[in-house]
Parts: sequence; structure tokens; C-alpha cells
Amino acid sequence: MTRFSPLPAFCMFAIFLVSSTSLAAETGPDRFQMNHDIHIQPDEKVGDVTCIGCSVYVRGQVSGDVTTIAGNIFAESGASIAGDVTTVGGNARVESGTQVAGDLTAIGGYLRRDPQASVAGDVTTMGGHGWVFLIFLLPFAVLGGIVALIIWLIQRSRRPTPIPAYTLHRN
Repeated sequence: MTRFSPLPAFCMFAIFLVSSTSLAAETGPDRFQMNHDIHIQPDEKVGDVTCIGCSVYVRGQVSGDVTTIAGNIFAESGASIAGDVTTVGGNARVESGTQVAGDLTAIGGYLRRDPQASVAGDVTTMGGHGWVFLIFLLPFAVLGGIVALIIWLIQRSRRPTPIPAYTLHRN
């Protein structure tokens, strides 16, 4: 009869835990915030940065992506971003001496990029707030039209059918 020993399972768990914590220590913690700005100082190293309804100020190193919804992104001089920079409904500003290894995208806002800033990926901007309307509000308008059509069809099918006038005068 074999006997179960927890030692191999514990060793595997310890190896997994140590490798994942050392990886997290190298990349830094991810940052997420709602309605409160995120500031990354020059001596900070973080992972992915996500902000909803607020702005991100990067002066340090980001090993992942920087994303805002209804907020701005400011990559100040000396900032290093290993992933993509994306803002929806906000502006993006990339100053001189900033390095972005991924794409730089601004949808529904404006993009200001210093010529001395280094961007390895694509730079895309769909300025103005009309894009926000098309992307987010137009589908709701179409859905509302479909619901109104369904309600109209149901009400129409419940109406009594009128009796033709010529059948009432016959005797």
C-alpha cells in the first residue's frame, strides 16, 4: 500500500509561489483606479495601469499597458512604457524623452506627441467626441428602435379587427 506524502506537493507549490512572486516583483504591481488620478513617480516600476474617470501621470517605468476611459494620459519626460498607451474619451500627451514600446491610441480625444518621443508601434487618433457617440450611443439608439418596433407590433396584434360597414346593413 502506498502512502501519500505531502512533501512533493508542498515543494511544487513553493516553487510556483516563489517564481510567481519574483516575477511580480520584477514587473511591479498593477495599478487600477476609478475617479482618482494615478501618479507614477520616476523611481517607480509598475505593471499595467488602468484608470476609469481619471488621469494617469507617468514619470517612471510601466512594464505593461496604460489605459484610461474618460481620462487623460500624460507621459512626461523620462517615462518608459513597455506596452500600449490607449485612451477612450480623453487626451494623450507624450513629451520629449518618453519611450513607448507599443501602440499609441486616442479615441474620442486628442493626441499630442513631441517629435523627440519614441513610439515603436502605430500612432492612431480618432479625435473629437463624435467617435464616442458612434461607438457607445449609436448602438443604444438602434436597440431602442428595435424595442419600439416590437412594442408596436404587439399592440397592433392585440387591437380588435374592425367590422366592415357593409355587413351591418344587411338583413
